[in-house]
Amino acid sequence: MLKNNTNKMYQYLQDENIEAFNAAREQGETVDLSNSAFRGLILKGANLNGLDLSGSHFKSTDLRGADLRDCNLDGCSIFSAKISGVFFPPSLSANEINLSLLHGTRMRMPG
Repeated sequence: MLKNNTNKMYQYLQDENIEAFNAAREQGETVDLSNSAFRGLILKGANLNGLDLSGSHFKSTDLRGADLRDCNLDGCSIFSAKISGVFFPPSLSANEINLSLLHGTRMRMPG
């Protein structure tokens, strides 16, 4: 279930202020983006590596070039997202990614 996320790191992304988000991460700011909505946002260039993004919705979001290899994507949906150049966790099958991209199914991570 999506939550009403009011933390400042989430707000940076909602405002597409990628520079402020990345700077805050470099300074060690705590980030909780699980069960969050990112519909239609341009997140290209955001440092999402290693974050818990479980249960989040990325419908029509621009994720191009994102490194998600160390992210928890369990329960995420990437329906109609731009994913060119995205690194997904190796445990996530191409079929699982494709189903989410084309049909909006929630991705299931093994383990």
